[in-house]
Amino acid sequence: MEKDYLKPEYYENRELSWLKFNGRVLNEARDKSIPLLERLKFVSITSSNLDEFFMVRVASLKDMVHAGYKKRDIAGMTATEQLEAINKDTRALVETQYSTYNRSLVPLMKTNGIEIIDQFENLTQKQGEYVDRYFEENVYPVLTPMAVDASRPFPLIRNKTLNIAALLSKKGDVKGEVEFATVQVPSVLSRIIQIPAGKEGMRSFILLEQIIERNINQLFLNYDVLCAYPYRIMRNADLSIDEDEAEDLLQEIQKQLRKRQWGEVIRLEVEDGIDKRLLNILKEELHIQQEAIYKIGGPLDLTFLMKMYGLEDCDELRYPPYKPQRVPQIVPGEDIFEEIRKGDILLHHPYQTFDPVVDFIRQASVDPNVLAIKQTLYRVSGNSPIIASLAQAAENGKQVSVLVELKARFDEENNIVWAKKLEKAGCHVIYGLVGLKTHSKIALVVRREEDGIRRYVHLGTGNYNDSTAKLYTDLGMFTCSEAIGEDATAVFNMLSGYSEPLSWNKLVLAPIWLRKKFLKLIKRETKYALAGKEAFIKAKMNSLCDREIIAALYEASAAGVKIELVVRGICCLRVGIPGISENISVKSIVGNFLEHSRIFYFHNDGQEEIYMGSADWMPRNLDRRVEILFPVENERLMEEIKHILNTQLEDNTKAHVLQSDGEYAKIDKRGKRLVNSQEQFCKEAKKAIPKQKNIYQERVFIPAEPIE
Repeated sequence: MEKDYLKPEYYENRELSWLKFNGRVLNEARDKSIPLLERLKFVSITSSNLDEFFMVRVASLKDMVHAGYKKRDIAGMTATEQLEAINKDTRALVETQYSTYNRSLVPLMKTNGIEIIDQFENLTQKQGEYVDRYFEENVYPVLTPMAVDASRPFPLIRNKTLNIAALLSKKGDVKGEVEFATVQVPSVLSRIIQIPAGKEGMRSFILLEQIIERNINQLFLNYDVLCAYPYRIMRNADLSIDEDEAEDLLQEIQKQLRKRQWGEVIRLEVEDGIDKRLLNILKEELHIQQEAIYKIGGPLDLTFLMKMYGLEDCDELRYPPYKPQRVPQIVPGEDIFEEIRKGDILLHHPYQTFDPVVDFIRQASVDPNVLAIKQTLYRVSGNSPIIASLAQAAENGKQVSVLVELKARFDEENNIVWAKKLEKAGCHVIYGLVGLKTHSKIALVVRREEDGIRRYVHLGTGNYNDSTAKLYTDLGMFTCSEAIGEDATAVFNMLSGYSEPLSWNKLVLAPIWLRKKFLKLIKRETKYALAGKEAFIKAKMNSLCDREIIAALYEASAAGVKIELVVRGICCLRVGIPGISENISVKSIVGNFLEHSRIFYFHNDGQEEIYMGSADWMPRNLDRRVEILFPVENERLMEEIKHILNTQLEDNTKAHVLQSDGEYAKIDKRGKRLVNSQEQFCKEAKKAIPKQKNIYQERVFIPAEPIE
């Protein structure tokens, strides 16, 4: 009898799986072996992650409920059931987050001479005088207190802002009537302020909202302030754009961005112990249900802890900074095109510097032999050197085509600014495709050489962002392969002119061809296993939640294919199901760097195939985005990538292993050689440079530029 691999009980809900991932991030903050400020950083990251989760994923589910959408997800849950489960799991996560902060990290900070005063009543007289003066000189001029009465309606409370709500009574009012007022904690000022030390050897800080609360009477001089409490709201920030109806996508996105500030309120955070009258007013005016109210036992919005991470003179409380190493095959200052002609070059960030990618575009922009530069941009840094080089190239008369994806979530405004700058410089700018996000990472340089036109291509798993390239683990490849060059030209012709090529040489693109390719590769391993041959699949990605792919993996596992996966975040696949997924293992690595690379290895009866790309195994990547999968065929590069994949699979320090009950557990390290894959890659990148001196003995090595 043929097995049914699509049963809902074989799948984990996507949103609950994501919450487990955020729990793994929080586990890093609870790890006593990690330096204190690193632990604070992880608490901050969990807060930031949760904000985005609510603004997008929870908001989307609420939209489904409002629309009466009844369809069940792959785990058999309706939108309403998902919201109920999310609410329960989120409350448990937030409780753990604050108990970690209050019970573990705050005392540990004090032990290390750092205190954060989150109740102004705890200030000494000297500190109080300093705080009051700071309020008068720096804070008071910026504040805008807003009262609510018959003539002044409840104001717009902006998304993600911190606010203070107060109950007031007019001085001398015998009736005792109570009025409501609110004031936004200004984001233009630092949230955390250093103040005179409470005692010798201590560095003291106070939160801005506490300074405002202490002096709130000065904002309402004719009133008595009965009580004041901070609160914060999260709104639906998921842009809904009818691209078919939008004549100008740029204008439509700008209009939708403004709407983010008054989308439906989906979460209200208040300080635990808030006055019930205040809470009722907020609840009524913000039109929010009780289940969306979170009472917080500590400071709201712990993302301020990222500022604490950067404290000066606290190096002993952080990991030593890691400087990305030079790529051995590329000597800074030399002709990068000459190096690429010698053979394909693998880049492994952040262990190796992102500088060659920046330099690739920079050299192309000033090289008189370069005729054209074409590139896709999804997320770029605030002061991107790549953007500057593309603009320079256009000004130098080169043909420059750039696809700027305006729909890159929460980077829309940044990308609009860059798109306008590039257009002004003379670049041909494409604003993505209708109905699809262009998520692929590809840059093409067309160069005139003695033997004709040659195309140089960079393909990657991560964004062209020189800032995040120091924090995200990604892989890239330079090549001047004629076959890939032809495909790269076809990609840009397709993006700019809708011309689909009849066939591809090497590249595989979503949304048309990629799903079929992955299924074909998985099914080929299944056939080998059924024929009694060795069959293996090893893959690394950010998320795995595509039902068709998971079902194919289940079928492969049932046939005897050994499947080892490294999935950082969402994983809707369940392991250990008898007769279904007993041959599948899943690890999630959460470390100092954010795991972001995508690698896919297929044993292929000994004729190994390795692919890398921009796509995860998710419906959005396979069906609703322009993604590129590219093969790695150079034997030396294949060995390097297999080593990267196998090292991650051996990680027993930062890896969490998925259990058959859907939970994740750390590996018992007793009696085992410790493997921390990220640390190992840092060491290997440092060691790789001297080894290359034997290959390039005649060359003088110039040290890489310092990275800030």
